[in-house]
Formats: sequence, structure tokens, C-alpha cells
Amino acid sequence: MHFFIRYATVSSSKCFGFQIKRLTLHSIMKGLVVKNTGSWYLVRNEQGEMVPCKIKGNLRLKGYRCTNPVAVGDQVVYELKTDGTAMIKTIEPRQNYIIRRASNLSKEFQILASNLSQTVLVVTLVNPETNTTFIDRFLATAEAYRVPAIIAINKIDLLTADDDRALLEAVAYLYRSIGYTVHLVSAMTGEGMDGLRSELAGKVTLFSGNSGVGKSSIINALVPDAGLKVGDVSASHHTGMHTTTFSEMLDLPGGGAIIDTPGVKGFGTIDFERAEVAHYFPEIFKVSADCRFGNCTHTHEPGCAVREAVEQHRISESRYTSYLSILDDSDPDKYRKPF
Repeated sequence: MHFFIRYATVSSSKCFGFQIKRLTLHSIMKGLVVKNTGSWYLVRNEQGEMVPCKIKGNLRLKGYRCTNPVAVGDQVVYELKTDGTAMIKTIEPRQNYIIRRASNLSKEFQILASNLSQTVLVVTLVNPETNTTFIDRFLATAEAYRVPAIIAINKIDLLTADDDRALLEAVAYLYRSIGYTVHLVSAMTGEGMDGLRSELAGKVTLFSGNSGVGKSSIINALVPDAGLKVGDVSASHHTGMHTTTFSEMLDLPGGGAIIDTPGVKGFGTIDFERAEVAHYFPEIFKVSADCRFGNCTHTHEPGCAVREAVEQHRISESRYTSYLSILDDSDPDKYRKPF
């Protein structure tokens, strides 16, 4: 049953001293947010129509600390007026979502997408090199918000030297040993793309990653008519340049959808309780059961099984370093504004 209600409001104005009353019809409808440009939203309603919408000002006045109260993937209720304008009135309860700390706004966050089946983090080991701390911060956030995460290592066609192949195998083994699915792909040659494609069928998947890792090239291969702009990597800084400037949902040919998001340089975590950070690192959480103290932070306490496991190389030192960096994010004084 389609959610469609018409109601009327009466407004009045004076003209030549007479009170003029006019009747305006409104439609209340439901839809799915499929695009967010920052200033307006594209909503696909239950009839399959695309409706450009703004958001009502009161959505920004209810204690929201996010830069975008409405996100791609949200189910919303909007009001369509007879003059063709549409306003999002409410957001339906979300099944889940993923957020990150907003750039230059320490107390605010950005919702990347909502109502997800899973997320794919696209990374590269060369041209540019994705920092493992970035990978771990993203994975920890996905764990915190209960969104299954997959890693796609792109540009494997560039890894021809023995040392490069050894690094590829080591990184893939590290994350697979923790329990993550890792796909080795090349958007350029098509290698590994069928395996990744099979993971996406019938699911709503967020794609994220640093700028320049080839996210747009992968999506263009998965969605032939997507036509996403593909950028270059800076030769001087070996970093990617933004090509996607807004978030958008793209339907997959075989069912399901991809949510494409702008590339990001860093991934700041927010609102993590220090005592819970270890829960978002599966291998650390598992070993922590053997710590002497139940409230062990795995930083300095005697009898810490986690630090012992790091020393014995049973837990990756890079993962432990990432864990410590998120603990630092969780320090309540780190982002406190000066008086």
C-alpha cells in the first residue's frame, strides 16, 4: 500500500482591504534518499519517481550534531506542495549507519550512509598507498555500528615486483586472519572483479576509501551506465584527487545497490567509549579475555594479555598502534575547545 495523504491548509492575506483566503493542497509521501549534494536531496518515491527535496529547518534544531541530518539510504517522509516544491519532514528509524568525524569540526560527525547490508573499503598498496591506520579506523567504525565490512585491494596489476607481491600477500593474510573478507582486484584488467561482484548481489553496499584508490573505476565496472568521473593521482604527492563530490545510490544490474561516497583523506572516529574500543578489534577483544584485570586498557596494566600477544607477534603491531590511536581520539580532553 502506498503512503499517500492529501490534506489542505488555509492561508489568508489582505488585498485592497479585503481578507483573501486561499486553499493549498499538500501531499505527504514516503521515499528513499538516493542522492545528497549537501544542499538538496533526491528522493525516489514508491512510484519510482525522482523528487528533489530540501529539508525542513527543524531537522537541524533537535540536537543533531551531524553535518547532514539526512543521508543516502534513509527512508523519509516528505511533503509535496502544489507549487512543485518538496520538503523532507521526518526520517524513518534507521537499521544502521556509518559515521565519521567531520573535517575540521571536532564535535560534529558526518553520516556516510544508512540502512546498509555491508560496506566495501577500497584500498591500494601503491599509487597511492592506503595507510593501515586508516583501514583499521574504518573497520573499527563498521564494527561499532554493526555493518559487515569487506576489503577490496585494487590496482593489483601494478604490483609486479616480488616485494610488492609479498606485501600484497601479507596485507591480505593479516585481515583475512582476523576474519575479514579480502578481494584482490584490478579495475583496469578486470582481475578479481567477478568475486567482488558476487558479494554485492541483492545487497545495499557502501563503497568508501581514500581519494585515488580507483573506487569510481570499480563502480563503473560494476554498474556499466554509472558514468562516474575518474581522476588521476598526484605525481608529486602520490595522493588521489576528489572526483566524487556527493553521495549517490546506484542500482546494480543484477539487483542490489551501491552507495558511492566522496573519497576521504582521513577517518576520524567519534563517540567511542574508551572501555569499548577493544571490542571493535576482534583479535584484541578475543585475547583480552585473558587479561588480569577486567577493565584493562591494554596500555600499561600488569598481566595484560594483549600487550603480551603483540610482543609475541600474535597480534599485529600495526593493528595495536591503530587501537591506541582510537583511544587517543576517545580522550575527552583532546577536542575540548579552549576558553
